[in-house]
Amino acid sequence: MKGAAEFNRLWARTFSPRWRIQTLMRITGLWRRESLCLGIFLALSPGMAAGQTQTLKGTVLGAPNAPITNAVCSLNGHTLPEQGLQTTTDDRGNFSFPALLPGTYSLICAALGREPVSKADIEVVPGRTLAPFRMVLPPEMRQRVTVHATAGEASTNEPAPPSNFSAQQLMTLPLVQLRFQAALPLVPGVVRTPDGKLNIKGTPEEQGLLLVDNADLVDPVTGAFSVEVPIDAIEELQVYKSPYLAEYGRFSGGLTLIHTKPPLDQWHWELNDLIPDPFIEQGHIQGIQGDAPRFYLTGPLIKNRLSFSESFIYDLDRSFVEGLPWPHNLTRREGVSSFTNFQYIFSPQNVLSANVRVFPLKNEFENISALIPQSASANYGQRGYSIGGTDHYLFKSGGILSSLFEGTEFDTYSRGQGSEPMLITPVGFGGDYFNSYQRFAGQQELLESYRFPQEHWIGKHNLQVGGDFFHRAYSGTSTSSPVLIDNMGGVTLERINFSGPANLSDEDTEYEAYAQDHWLVNDFLSIDYGLRFSSQNIGNLAAFAPRFGVVYSPSRSGRTVIHAGLGTFYNREALLAADFIENPTRTTTFYSTSGVPLGPPEVWTNEYSIFGANGQQIIPIHQHLGVTPYDETWSFEIDQELRPNWLLRASYLGNQGFDEFVVNPEQLTSGTNAFLLSDRGASRYREIESTMRWNAGERADINLSYVHSLARGDLNTLSELYVPFEQPVIQPDFFADLPSDIPNRVITWGSFGAPWGLTLSPVFDIHDGFPYSSYNVLQNYVGQPENSRFPLFYSLDVKISKDFHLPFVPLSFFRKHKFRGAIGIFDLTDHKNPVDVYDNIGSSFYGHFIGFQHMTFNTWFDLIY
Repeated sequence: MKGAAEFNRLWARTFSPRWRIQTLMRITGLWRRESLCLGIFLALSPGMAAGQTQTLKGTVLGAPNAPITNAVCSLNGHTLPEQGLQTTTDDRGNFSFPALLPGTYSLICAALGREPVSKADIEVVPGRTLAPFRMVLPPEMRQRVTVHATAGEASTNEPAPPSNFSAQQLMTLPLVQLRFQAALPLVPGVVRTPDGKLNIKGTPEEQGLLLVDNADLVDPVTGAFSVEVPIDAIEELQVYKSPYLAEYGRFSGGLTLIHTKPPLDQWHWELNDLIPDPFIEQGHIQGIQGDAPRFYLTGPLIKNRLSFSESFIYDLDRSFVEGLPWPHNLTRREGVSSFTNFQYIFSPQNVLSANVRVFPLKNEFENISALIPQSASANYGQRGYSIGGTDHYLFKSGGILSSLFEGTEFDTYSRGQGSEPMLITPVGFGGDYFNSYQRFAGQQELLESYRFPQEHWIGKHNLQVGGDFFHRAYSGTSTSSPVLIDNMGGVTLERINFSGPANLSDEDTEYEAYAQDHWLVNDFLSIDYGLRFSSQNIGNLAAFAPRFGVVYSPSRSGRTVIHAGLGTFYNREALLAADFIENPTRTTTFYSTSGVPLGPPEVWTNEYSIFGANGQQIIPIHQHLGVTPYDETWSFEIDQELRPNWLLRASYLGNQGFDEFVVNPEQLTSGTNAFLLSDRGASRYREIESTMRWNAGERADINLSYVHSLARGDLNTLSELYVPFEQPVIQPDFFADLPSDIPNRVITWGSFGAPWGLTLSPVFDIHDGFPYSSYNVLQNYVGQPENSRFPLFYSLDVKISKDFHLPFVPLSFFRKHKFRGAIGIFDLTDHKNPVDVYDNIGSSFYGHFIGFQHMTFNTWFDLIY
């Protein structure tokens, strides 16, 4: 333990919380007298023992009434020193302040991971014994599960509550793959389009943000949710459509939060999904379809000091695509995801966490469909790792200082199956996919935040300030082969050539600061307000994003709660936009049906442009656009408890996007042709949602939601044209229904107990078909884009699981441990939803749907220690 003490002393001297918080105050421009006193230990005045005194006692509890050890309680009053008195709770959560003189006192108790709670106007009267106090600390706001079976008090709610999935729900729900991304479409307002892209409130995931334990973990170049997190490491998954807290930034879409399980101080391990799934085709077993064994281990390395956890998954999945012949209808996914977490307790007030993530992945025939065979598809691969740490320091005053560092290396590649020209016909793709790229990317993040002790002024104030430094950079290459556009007779009508390999690179440095206050006016009204500042060297140099939210409960019963909020959200600058002009130049040549060129080749350069008071302006090659896309979001919601365990929610959400980057082919005034990247893109999303939830504890939890929505915007965004693969043909940009627009949707999910110890978890999803466009032989739009729709979609998925023991097994090891078995049935009604359509009017199959999905099965078998 001598080594540990030396390490603690070195850490305290090198990374002094006092120095860190003073630096943070300078960054945010907030400098308060009391911040200079944080962490100072004061002795009691010797003159305070005189006179008749009382002892103030109490207990600090969590939920459900579990004592909290080493919580910090502070007492203030006019008979005490200016800094007050501080003490910590014992192993039973008890605290006491002896020898208090008559007078009025205020008490506040705080603990890491909990919201502080205070008691004001405590009267110490001679001869009157003080009753013990119960200080119940709720979970910290960002960790609180807010979708309850009761509406709750205004003081314990958020302006826009998130959707939450616990670790148990992620395990019991019928997810085709046990990945957190598979659970996101269960949230009203979150959809996955037929090409597999996630959209939150009408915006693609690339405009959203994924935070894992508050660290940014998205693809540094595209912003996609490409970093895997082993599902056994997840404690809670939260999805915000409109988070109004100023501490969150660098996104204009939705916010997805993952809170991982902290390491335990006792040994525990699990072996999950031990049995591979057989591949059954034409009535015969054709090998292994999927194998995803998972391992989870946690325990102490140094008792009461250092603990760790390890989550590991090897994922092999061979999925078949309907509409292609066997065995040329398979995609193959193989990857490893590892999450190692260490937690070191310097003291009850200072906890350090460090983590290492590794996430290599290889996908073969990634984008095949009924109209794209394996030979014309692209492969995708990635390798990367991240190393990070978080330090929390609880001052005796109740303030909490948090520091975070995260460094990520993320390399990706994509390539076709060969180097032959790509062929586009009215009935699909042929040849080899035309584009290949390789990217080497990295990002580093430093975050510092401080939550002040609770202040009392017209209610209670929980003030928090923070600063963030974020740097991203990448380099790579992009190479494209010719693209041939043929008619049904096999005659080439257009040829697209590309210039030689392009060397791409760029970087962005961003500085951010914020201040926010959670103001508890009383038990019926709470107000959240804040301001976030950001500066990007390739985007907006000074962007201010105000946030405001209110929660009001009109009655003491708390059965009705009203939520409202509005805010501005600035996205991070896309690195794909920053180096757009470096992409290969396209040259097009058109031919007659007899193969004769109709004119000279047309060269299309890549250019930046902005639109201002003087109209369109082309920006020089060395200059960036200097703008950052942003959204303005507003929402209103009413939660009503109809009866115990029954909650009705009705809400309205509006979202308007501005300065979005779009690409449009245009002829310039100079007579030259160019693909112009500009900031004139926009989007609009409106949503009306009603949700009914019945929560009977562990017996049953059912959610039923109806969503009516409208999603419109510019079609030629960077995420649509270049993520995950570059599109071979770029049509003119239109403002139209977005590919994720489904006006009406009903989604039901949950779980409930059944006889024989079974747990049934159904998911029922029915919605309008997704929109699609019609094209002519040259792949130009016919009529208004996205003006037709797929048929009505509906699907019923069910997962049946059971925990059991095997007392009859000879080996005592297996008799002592619990097993869990489950079977999942997907598309139980075998509705045969199509995923593709012949959308080219030059095809004799025009308007026919293809790629009908069928009922499938999956099994799981877990061993729990």
